[in-house]
Amino acid sequence: MNRMKPISAALAAVMASAGAAQAEDLTLCWAAWDPANALVELSRDFEAQSGHTMSFEFVPWPNFADRMLNELNSGGQLCDLMIGDSQWIGGAAEAGHYIQLNDFFDAQGISMDDFIPATVTGYSEWPKGTPNYWALPAFGDVVGWTYRRDWFERPELQEEFQATYGRELGVPATLEELREIGEFFQGREIDGTTVYGASIYTERGSEGITMGVTNALYNYGFEYGNPDSPYEVEGFANSEGAVAGLEYYRALYECCTPPGSSDWYMSENIDAYRSGQVAMQMNFAFIWPGVHADPNVGGDRSGYFPNPAGPAGQFAQLGGQGISVVAASPNTEAALEYIAWFAQPEVQARWWEMGGYSALRAVVEDPGFAESQPYAQTFLDSMAIVKDFWAEPAYASLLLAMQDRVHNYVVAGNGTAQEALDLLVADWVEIFEDEGLR
Repeated sequence: MNRMKPISAALAAVMASAGAAQAEDLTLCWAAWDPANALVELSRDFEAQSGHTMSFEFVPWPNFADRMLNELNSGGQLCDLMIGDSQWIGGAAEAGHYIQLNDFFDAQGISMDDFIPATVTGYSEWPKGTPNYWALPAFGDVVGWTYRRDWFERPELQEEFQATYGRELGVPATLEELREIGEFFQGREIDGTTVYGASIYTERGSEGITMGVTNALYNYGFEYGNPDSPYEVEGFANSEGAVAGLEYYRALYECCTPPGSSDWYMSENIDAYRSGQVAMQMNFAFIWPGVHADPNVGGDRSGYFPNPAGPAGQFAQLGGQGISVVAASPNTEAALEYIAWFAQPEVQARWWEMGGYSALRAVVEDPGFAESQPYAQTFLDSMAIVKDFWAEPAYASLLLAMQDRVHNYVVAGNGTAQEALDLLVADWVEIFEDEGLR
């Protein structure tokens, strides 16, 4: 349904001025996933109001970073607008790939105070903690959990679980409770099918296992560095608590995951859950609308919960992206029009309705938001506990080192958790030294 929305007087003037000059063909680049399809539909209103034509370049997640970072680094002009990963912001800002948006935001009356603080820090700021903005928060996302509520509520399973663990079979409050639930379902027969405890992130090639293991590491005490000396990682990334968190993630992988799940990320976890293989699924929140609508596991058959707490607190890995104007674009003025249009509260409200995860506080703090979808409250609770990976210009090297060290321990079973994190710290120190940061 194409519902036209009113636009602000200031934005209308900008669009009218630009439209009188020349209509442009804008290309927006993002990953190929369900939210991108919703954005295509949402953007029809922008086309009608502005006179510009929108084209889209969507790349599957496994190839997204390589394809789009190559585009940026080569100075290519394919993309006028880029919805890039949060970790790219430092490198893109330092290299001049994105246009700084402060003056434009001021002129349009766009305030970063109007967005969820974690998304501003994660998607927009560089350097972190400074009011220098290179993107508008576009898609709030976070790692959370989906579970088979219909299985959890079966009386015979409730009774057996209570007898075994001395508590009700329900949403886990802690990571240890989550592991126990995984053990309970592992190898169990339900409706004539053998099922397993949980699908978790184990993928090695891009970012998967890092985006998964951090949900355990954070909650056991892992820190990226000394808060007073950010590139001092020794004793923080390989602390006693961090080691315990890595050991937990390996134990969860060994006890509670399906056979053959040694290289799984978002799509594999979705497939395992929707096909009825697992009781619980780790995944980013973007999947929840699809789960709710699924004919096999949707509706009341599924529930949602934030990443549970560990001994050192409750945190979850931030996902999501901001939308930026690509500096190499020949159509920057029209691209800025799109940013201003997208930032409007009425557009952001429709974005949420269509399956996009708005980061605008006027949307998520609306009194009716928590009841607007079965997963809305879990999204709010999860976004309140987020942490993110490095956003340094050298983030890709930092990420590849972590992928390698963590996968070798968790999945391949090589060495100890302490050895894996000590090696990771050595890798990171070398990267920082090469970058002149130590």
